[in-house]
Amino acid sequence: MSDIGVHVVEVGSAAASEGERDAIRLISDAGLSCEICTYVRAMQQDIDYAADYGADSVHLVIPVSDLHIQKKLRKTREAVCEMAFGAVEYAKGRGLIVELSGEDASRADPVFLRELYRGGIERGADRLCFCDTVGLMTPERASEVIPGLCLAPLSIHCHDDLGFALATTIAALKAGAGCAHVTVNGLGERAGNTPLEELVMALEVLYDYRTGILTKEIYHLSSIVSRLTGIPLPTNKAVIGEMAFTHESGIHAHGVLREPSTYESIKPEMVGRKRRILLGKHSGTASVEAALHEFKYYPEEVQLKEIVKRVKELGDSGKRVTDADLMAIAEAVMIIECKPVLQMRQFTVVSGSNVIPTASVTLVVKGEEITGAATGTGPVDAAMEALRKSVAFVADIRLEEYHVDAIRGGTDALVEVTVRLSKDGKIITSRGARTDIIMASVEAVIAGMNRLLREEDENRG
Repeated sequence: MSDIGVHVVEVGSAAASEGERDAIRLISDAGLSCEICTYVRAMQQDIDYAADYGADSVHLVIPVSDLHIQKKLRKTREAVCEMAFGAVEYAKGRGLIVELSGEDASRADPVFLRELYRGGIERGADRLCFCDTVGLMTPERASEVIPGLCLAPLSIHCHDDLGFALATTIAALKAGAGCAHVTVNGLGERAGNTPLEELVMALEVLYDYRTGILTKEIYHLSSIVSRLTGIPLPTNKAVIGEMAFTHESGIHAHGVLREPSTYESIKPEMVGRKRRILLGKHSGTASVEAALHEFKYYPEEVQLKEIVKRVKELGDSGKRVTDADLMAIAEAVMIIECKPVLQMRQFTVVSGSNVIPTASVTLVVKGEEITGAATGTGPVDAAMEALRKSVAFVADIRLEEYHVDAIRGGTDALVEVTVRLSKDGKIITSRGARTDIIMASVEAVIAGMNRLLREEDENRG
C-alpha cells in the first residue's frame, strides 16, 4: 500500500487481540513512508495499545446517530460527547494524531454531529471523518451535508450495502472532503467499502485528477490481497475483475483489435493488466485469427474458416474454449503432429483427517523419467505442487488461476477444471474434465504444461 502511494494505512484494531497488536508493531517498525493508523474506541486501553505498539494515529470512532447512542450504547448525547472529548484529549496526550470519526453519521442529526465535531477540534482533534456505516447515503445528500461539516480536514468513509459507496465518496470529495477511506478490492464488513482501485481510476480518468497512486501496480496489489485473504476477485468487477479487459463478442473483439478505445474506457496497461480475447460461440474470424497468431499458427483461409466453426461448436456446447483447446483444434485442422513434451506415468495422493495431504507423481519429461512429491493444504494443492516441482528443472511454471465447475449435481458429477499457467511471462489456459476432481486438475495442468514446454523451433505450420 505504501509503495503505490497510499498516504495513510489503517492496520486493524490494537484492542482486538495480541496477534493484531504484534502485527501493528511489525508494520510500524517497517519504515514505511505512509502514516500508520489504527482503529480505537473511546477507551483509554485502546488508545494506550495504539501508542504503545507504534501507531502514528488513531481512527477514534464515536457512535453519533440516536439509533446507535440509545440502542447500542444506552447513553445520552451529552454522555457521548463527554466520552468523545475525553478520548480525544487522552489520545493527544499520548502523542497521537487523532481522526475523530462519527459512526453512522449518515443517520445522525446534522446539528448534533457538527457540535460533536466542533468540540473534538477544540480539544485537539486533527481531522474528522463522516462514516456512512450502513451505506444509506446518496451522492445528492452528500453534496448537501458535507460542506457544513468541513470544520477541519474531513474524510469520507462509505459502505457499499446498496452499491452507492463509490458514487457517494466522489460526491463527498467534490463537496469538500479531503480524504477518502477505501479498501483494496472493496473488502470490508458485509458488502464492503469503497474500492481503492475504482476510486483511483475514476478520479484519474473521469475527473482528470492526479491521485499520486502508481496505477500500474493496482492489479498486482489486488491479486496479492486476494491470495492472502482467500477472497477471489469477482469475475465482472470493474478494473480488476477477470472479465474487465476480456472481449468475446465478434463485433467487440474485431473493434478492439483495430482500435482498443472502441470498447475499452482505459488501457489495461494503466492498471498492470493485459487485454484478453476470449473465444467462444460469439467469436468472429478476426479474434480467432489474432489468438492463433499469438501462438504462432498461421492457417490458410479455408483452414481458418474450419477452425472458427469448431471453436463456435465447442462454445455452443457450453464449454469454455481454452488456449489448449484452440491449439488442439488448430493442429487437427492444419494436420500438425505434436509430440508431447511430458507424459504422466502415475500419480498418488494421500489425504485424511489425521494426515498431511501428500502427492507423488512420475512423469516422463523430454524422455527422462522424473518422480516428485509434495505436501499441500489439500489433495489438489499437493498434486499441483508435485507437478510443478517435477518440471522445475526444465522450466518455472506457475499456477496463476484455478477454477472448478460441477457440470451436474450429485457426488458422481462430472467436474470441469480450468487453469491458467504461466512461464516466462507467457500465460495459457487449459481444461480437464473427469468425475475425479484431482484427476481433472492433473489433466488440466499437464495439458497446459505440454503447451508451454513445446520447443520454439517446432514446426507449427
